[in-house]
Amino acid sequence: MVKVKSITVGISGASGAIYAQRLLLYLENNAEVGQVNLVISGPGRRVITDELEINSQSDSEQLVAEMIGRQPFKTTVFHPGDIGATIASGSYPTDGMVVIPCSAATLGVIASGSCRNLLHRAADVCLKEGRKLVLVPRETPLSMIHLENMIRLKQAGAMIVPAMPAFYHKPHDIVSLVDHFIYRVMDHLGLAHPQETMWQGDARHLH
Repeated sequence: MVKVKSITVGISGASGAIYAQRLLLYLENNAEVGQVNLVISGPGRRVITDELEINSQSDSEQLVAEMIGRQPFKTTVFHPGDIGATIASGSYPTDGMVVIPCSAATLGVIASGSCRNLLHRAADVCLKEGRKLVLVPRETPLSMIHLENMIRLKQAGAMIVPAMPAFYHKPHDIVSLVDHFIYRVMDHLGLAHPQETMWQGDARHLH
């Protein structure tokens, strides 16, 4: 029997809202996932508005509905200021968290341990409890501060998965490019997905 998983998603104010949009859609449709805990920072809502042309003033459920194209059944949205939320406590069981996209500022706050909102605290809980934490930075170029923060978080147990799309699967449009990257994120969360992401080698070199 497959264990139903609880996944936390944080959306911060970096460019790349489409990554969060596609991940939420796949989590909603994934039979392994029973609960999605979502927290969106204020800057994250701004980026959603700018890049996805979705009204950030919509109530939480409507915002998610507009992002995935239907009413969500598994997703609970928490206010970033709600430090008393379930995901702020290590006693609340989750199977992992992904911050996608993860801004350089959010990366720095999590690395410092000085939580300022629920998104930071939920990530901090994953680190202290030894749970999966996948961070998807979307910034370029990277300063020495950014790189040092990534090293510190990697040493603390986080998985650093920069938003670097691959091209070996020959994407035919932006969505297929984004989706392939989302499948890789799902790999790191231990979730099944509909596409083979493992490189099979080049048959031309077998003879």
